[in-house]
Amino acid sequence: MERTYASEIGLKEGNKTVLMGWVGARRDHGKIIFIDIRDQRGIAQLVFLSKEKELFEKASHLRPEWVIKVSGVVNKRPENLVNLELTSGKWEMLVSDLEILNQSETPPIAVDTDGYEIGEESRLKYRYLDLRRPRLQKNITARHEVVSFIRDYLNEKDFIEIETPVISKANTETGARNYLIPSRIYPGKFYALAQSPQQYKQLLMVSGFERYFQIAKCFRDEDTRGDRQQEFTQLDLEMSFVEKEDIMNLTENLYVKIIQDLFPDKKISQTPFPQFTYAEVMKKYETDKPDLRKNKNDANELAFAWITDFPFFEPVRPGSGQETKWTFTHNPFSAPKKEHMEWLIKKTNISEIKTEQYDLVLNGHEIGGGSIRNHKPEALRAVLEIMGMSEEKITNSFGHMISALSYGAPPHGGIAPGIDRFLMILMNEPNIREVIAFPKTGDGQDLMMESPSEISKDQLEDLRLEIKRKGK
Repeated sequence: MERTYASEIGLKEGNKTVLMGWVGARRDHGKIIFIDIRDQRGIAQLVFLSKEKELFEKASHLRPEWVIKVSGVVNKRPENLVNLELTSGKWEMLVSDLEILNQSETPPIAVDTDGYEIGEESRLKYRYLDLRRPRLQKNITARHEVVSFIRDYLNEKDFIEIETPVISKANTETGARNYLIPSRIYPGKFYALAQSPQQYKQLLMVSGFERYFQIAKCFRDEDTRGDRQQEFTQLDLEMSFVEKEDIMNLTENLYVKIIQDLFPDKKISQTPFPQFTYAEVMKKYETDKPDLRKNKNDANELAFAWITDFPFFEPVRPGSGQETKWTFTHNPFSAPKKEHMEWLIKKTNISEIKTEQYDLVLNGHEIGGGSIRNHKPEALRAVLEIMGMSEEKITNSFGHMISALSYGAPPHGGIAPGIDRFLMILMNEPNIREVIAFPKTGDGQDLMMESPSEISKDQLEDLRLEIKRKGK
């Protein structure tokens, strides 16, 4: 007999069917036992009658989180027992057969609540149980739906999904710290987990793939916070022969369609999304990611905005008799505004150079950033020289990019919106850990896998590594 999901038992009214799932709430009324069965799609009510003595006795031993298979006839509930909070709340199954597929020890955490009352350490240590709760099932399912929608949308726009390497070159000049991977084959040398596909996607533009995207894993050895983890996921896309307006319009239309099709209860405050320069928002809101909601207590209000015209550089060691040292505000691959290109090439008026960078903000969070890139080698080299990099360092760190741009690179640009942060806002969650299947704790630990962990002496020797204890 074909299995039916709990949320769909109404389709089987008057017929016999099979349900499989986990035991939830149990209500024993003496001559009748009600048990909730839960599967990935919902919850249904099971009814066991005392006149079926053997079956009734078997049901009396069921405990929370046991895995069962039941068969029986689906009937309408009495009017006074209808539960409108459940999709299946108008129906119940009168069970005629029960099979216990697996028993469960008493769960260390409750899974029938929203989970907010449970400490994070317990929830993440037993994440495989924590994920059973309906709230997280809903969050992870919504994540799947958003990612699937993005893929379908971009496929229709002639984008090609291309995977880029996760293991790449270690580079300290692109922002955050790398996660390093020692090479066994080349002792003393290291790979790094990619902070983002930034260089690879630009190289794909040089390769002639004019519209690229992927749902990319990124790794940065940063301190965590509510809307940031060391491991995160972003929509990564790049386009050739475009202006920034082309990328911003495509991205904006994608987000509007996601909300309209998948989250119709949400209301976008303003379309087209308002645009502000960096100088305007800093003067008016004192932040470059303002929360523009009219009612900040309204969980269904979505206030998107674009921020543009960022300063290209900021000082990291100003004055004090020393020459000012500069760093980029976003990334070194951005192009300056066209009217500032001469300043960049001549390395003059550095503090006044604006970049073709654009950030997308939502309800006080930056959810994506992108830019038009420098597609000519001399422009990228000028950026690196302004940052004080020597010719040797430019060659060692970015020689491959300089070389690639010298072989007829097209004008190009892109954007990289974060998936985790966007879902956090859509699902009204307090942090991104609630929309990631297996996140790290606030201090970067995986309590379920017990990582980070020490490695064996043999592994260290195999990698030609030695642990040096602090103070020794």
